[in-house]
Amino acid sequence: MGPVRTGGSLESLRERNRLRVVDALRASGAVSRADIARSTGLSRSTVSSLVADLQAAGLVREGEQLDGVAHGGQGGRPPVLLTLDTAAGALLGVDFGHDHVRAAVSSLSYDVLAEQHVEIDVDASAHEALDTAARLAGELLDEASVASGHLLAAGVGLPGPIDRESGLVGSQQILPSWGSLNPVAELERRLSAPVHLDNDANVGALGEATFGAGRGARVLVYLRLSAGIGAGLVVDGRPFRGARGIAGEVGHVLVDPQGPICRCGNRGCLETFVAGPALCELLRRSHGPLSVRQLVGLAIEGDAGATRVLADAAGIVGRAVADLCNTLNPDVVIVGGDLSAAGDVVLAPLREAVRRFAIPAAADAVRIVPSELGDRAELLGALALAGHEADDGLSLPIPGSRITTTGGAR
Repeated sequence: MGPVRTGGSLESLRERNRLRVVDALRASGAVSRADIARSTGLSRSTVSSLVADLQAAGLVREGEQLDGVAHGGQGGRPPVLLTLDTAAGALLGVDFGHDHVRAAVSSLSYDVLAEQHVEIDVDASAHEALDTAARLAGELLDEASVASGHLLAAGVGLPGPIDRESGLVGSQQILPSWGSLNPVAELERRLSAPVHLDNDANVGALGEATFGAGRGARVLVYLRLSAGIGAGLVVDGRPFRGARGIAGEVGHVLVDPQGPICRCGNRGCLETFVAGPALCELLRRSHGPLSVRQLVGLAIEGDAGATRVLADAAGIVGRAVADLCNTLNPDVVIVGGDLSAAGDVVLAPLREAVRRFAIPAAADAVRIVPSELGDRAELLGALALAGHEADDGLSLPIPGSRITTTGGAR
């Protein structure tokens, strides 16, 4: 597929096409200019120009020519092969949670070079959160000994619906301080690098599809159970976001029309019954104030009240997952987020609810498994988003990719 002009500047289009060339090099190892043109749909002259830019930046090297016969059996001079110098550039991943900012810098082959975590009220302090992300990026690039000019792209996950047409947060109720901001423009100004944005569940799904429990899955659902409830969808290796980026907002499906008012403005949403803060509130009378982490810890230790609250919540979630199974027929549902740390306390009743409420064929087809990446799914997915975002706004992970860490998380 050729480049799609989506209303951005020519320079922005060139940056996106440069990433497509980098993707082709990463996927193939050593490849000719002609093969890059064929795999990306770009013209040979465009590829040659982009490769020249990457060579000048030290990101691409010329290797040996193909031995013996010319490439493709066409005769003539064998083409020169190009290789990506994965040590010459870097990617940035940023995970904005409701109460934290996580950031990591990796090489182009996804070796994590440095990583940091800061507690902050992201919902109410958008500008401060953006400034924090930019500060962390600078510190991490310094720690990884990467020049700022070699930051190729940044991927960002944000805990709210993202309007794919405008790039704005789709709900001021969920993220009240972000409504008037364009997060991509704000971060690109701070980082001087291309920024690619998606909601946290989609980014977590991409992380699991690329590096975790979803490698090789055709239809993947990543269920994020935390302060909010969301689902990320990956179909044939590509995130499915819907027409405007709202796909996967399972936290706002109706459970009880007379139920509590949700932060989205509706009444009786799934999230009002099963999100972490709502579950902690159920135990306030018997256990006093609890954090979600404390709630999960009590359940793991066998506390009867905490176990009951989580099991009941998982059964309610399981009905929504059963509907997803009937509608999407996934081959895997990956359960992540803070509440997933409770393990089988959550997974067992969730699986039972799916078996009970999904049609048998859909229930038999799906595996329901815990996240392999844990609380780093969104962060590592943000790195994958940075590395694979193409000009059509869809990410194509490399099957079988593995994440490695050479820097320490803090």
